[in-house]
Amino acid sequence: VVDVRPGGSGGGDTLDPFQTAMKKGSSGYSVCGGCHQGNGNGIPGQFPPLAGSEFVTGGTERLVRIVQHGLTGPVTVNGAAFNTPGGMQPFGAAMSSQDLANVLTYVRNSWGNEASMITKEMVQKVRDEEKRATQWTEADLKPFAEKNVPGEIPAGPGATAAAAPAK
Repeated sequence: VVDVRPGGSGGGDTLDPFQTAMKKGSSGYSVCGGCHQGNGNGIPGQFPPLAGSEFVTGGTERLVRIVQHGLTGPVTVNGAAFNTPGGMQPFGAAMSSQDLANVLTYVRNSWGNEASMITKEMVQKVRDEEKRATQWTEADLKPFAEKNVPGEIPAGPGATAAAAPAK
């Protein structure tokens, strides 16, 4: 991928897949930032943080499912309780598999988070397998907490980053 946008890498430099996902995911994150904030810290009691969150750096399958179908009811993140009014809305219908993968890769590697990339193929695999019509609850997602969606990850920083240690 060559970044030809004004202010981009300019001289036809080729970005690796991880850099491309981070750059595009940063733009796509604007959809999330209203609730989770630009710094990823969320709003106490209402919108959980993404920075340092076990939901973000844990298994990729839980994270893809949350963004795809939304989340409702009380949830505990980093030991703190949150109950988002109306729950987190699903974004699966509004974003392509590639866009979701870019945003999730960005979130998994911002604000001190370090975790593997999520690819469009991984997002598509969950989409193809899960035809849920309702938001998830924290209890519904327990089986997916540490489960990773199988798939090849391009070589680069996102391929080798280790998940954050459990707290």
